Amino acid sequence: MKIKREDVRNIAIIAHVDHGKTTLVDELLKQSGVFRANQEVQERVMDSNDIERERGITILSKNTAIHYKNTKINIIDTPGHADFGGEVERVLKMVNGVILVVDAFEGPMPQTKFVLKKALELNLPVICCINKIDRPEARPAEVIDEVLELFIDLDASEDQLDCPFVYASAKSGIAILDLTETPKNMKPLFDTILDYIPAPEGDPDAATQVLISTIDYNEYVGRIGVGKVDNGTLRVNQDVVIVNHHDPDYQKKVRISKLYEFEGLEKKEVQAATVGSIVAISGIADIRIGDTLCSPDHPEPIPFQKISEPTIAMDFMVNDSPLAGQEGKYVTSRHLRERLYRELNTDVSLRVEDTEDMDCFKVSGRGELHLSVLIENMRREGYEFAVSKAEVLYKHDENGRLLEPMEQVVIDVPEEYVGAVIEKLGQRKGEMTGMSSPTGGYARLEFRIPSRGLIGYRGEFLTDTRGNGIMNTIFDGYEEFKGEIAYRKSGSLIAYESGETVTYGLFNAQERGQLFVGPGVKVYSGMIIGENAKTDDIELNVCKTKHLTNTRASGSDDALRLSPPRILSLEEALDYVDTDELLEVTPVNLRLRKKILDPTQRMRAAIRAKQQAEDLAKNRK
Repeated sequence: MKIKREDVRNIAIIAHVDHGKTTLVDELLKQSGVFRANQEVQERVMDSNDIERERGITILSKNTAIHYKNTKINIIDTPGHADFGGEVERVLKMVNGVILVVDAFEGPMPQTKFVLKKALELNLPVICCINKIDRPEARPAEVIDEVLELFIDLDASEDQLDCPFVYASAKSGIAILDLTETPKNMKPLFDTILDYIPAPEGDPDAATQVLISTIDYNEYVGRIGVGKVDNGTLRVNQDVVIVNHHDPDYQKKVRISKLYEFEGLEKKEVQAATVGSIVAISGIADIRIGDTLCSPDHPEPIPFQKISEPTIAMDFMVNDSPLAGQEGKYVTSRHLRERLYRELNTDVSLRVEDTEDMDCFKVSGRGELHLSVLIENMRREGYEFAVSKAEVLYKHDENGRLLEPMEQVVIDVPEEYVGAVIEKLGQRKGEMTGMSSPTGGYARLEFRIPSRGLIGYRGEFLTDTRGNGIMNTIFDGYEEFKGEIAYRKSGSLIAYESGETVTYGLFNAQERGQLFVGPGVKVYSGMIIGENAKTDDIELNVCKTKHLTNTRASGSDDALRLSPPRILSLEEALDYVDTDELLEVTPVNLRLRKKILDPTQRMRAAIRAKQQAEDLAKNRK
């Protein structure tokens, strides 16, 4: 017989990036008494990973639990970035309702639509939290109308449209149900969760069923499966069978060795868990997302949606430059392969494939940010390797037509830069689908554009808008190939010989374009040391010193003025790199280089590539 666990609520917090999900969870934790009165708590306590803290984004979904009025509320904080959408899709299977957080100034954004659509498809009740109401330019009343329009666009049912609205400032730790009220604390939001989110249902006497929705990984215990007990009771030392909805023939008998429930930011070991509990299970080596743990006498898998396919791929390869092996701790193909396959333990949206070359692996992900976070993590762990330019993954339909991934792009930009943005995205096959002016001085532009049209655009966008533009993208299905796109308009400045850069050589080189290196930097033949102002590549000798005569002293080098070099961040370097180039990644440096270092061979390869491109164009016609 099915029962309701009235002492439990399971919710996910979903929103567009930077609308305040993690800060909201912080306040719910603080005001529920998870921390001691004198305990020092850092901001965004749920963002535990270094990169999450530095970039101010959530990458992995996190579980926590609080107690309020004798009810345990399990909360899952999810990522807001489109590249980590795979994380959001699957955790929604663990919860009975969601809190949709929307910025009181920005209103609904592309990812708001994506996460809300997923929640409505699963018929989850939604509490809408209008956050940042204390922003000077906040417009909560208008944002509510925009949210309701979004619900209607997504064909929400009558019940879903009748969702409660809570106004909050997560940073100040307040929530109210009516804008005329005087805010005090988060109590109105806690009460709305208890009143509106249904208690989990299930049959505690039925055969056990636990769907694994997230995988955590720990160096000491290996993989940890996290999921909700849908039916029955799960106990330590219980024998269970693993089955999978998408793999009907798969069955494996295992024993539950350790079982945990979440309490605040900790995992607490328990002996048993029943219907509605969110649990973590360790000790099962090859547990996967989408697996169902069942009683051996009743192996019934729970349906689970397939994770969205990757749209972008890069080659990760062993570094073979003249400076290889000098800065990294892990440099061999065995190290690289082991690390990439280990990433699959926790990242379900990633694909890793071996290639014909033993030293090269094809890694596919959901976007440039997805792959750049992996590269940055590996770099910090001491890995040294090289990566190629990101390429999109094409498909063919049943008629043999070539299809490519498309993106929906929303750009908020000061009105004086609108022309530059429209022109650039037009060149990259972007189609403008909407334009509005939500607030004074700013315009909102909407585009549909091939995913490859955005590769390398972010850096250009920030330059064109003087850093004032905000760009958000989300995957929007596949469409017929839109034609060739000219990526980079500029060529590269390439080092002619190996050595160390000197001021005299750099002074002559800087007339040709923007330099990426300063004096005293190790370079090698074929390494990219700057961006040419024109379209072709130029080789320069930046290690050249001045010839000394009895009338000229070397000391006059000090009088030469160098412009400061442009030091590329990882994202900028990934944006800049072209199809015939590689990015060399080490724990200490990022170096751009040509794939073929020898200038003569490079010239021959360029002539061959040009001929092939002409032949391909003729065949297409």
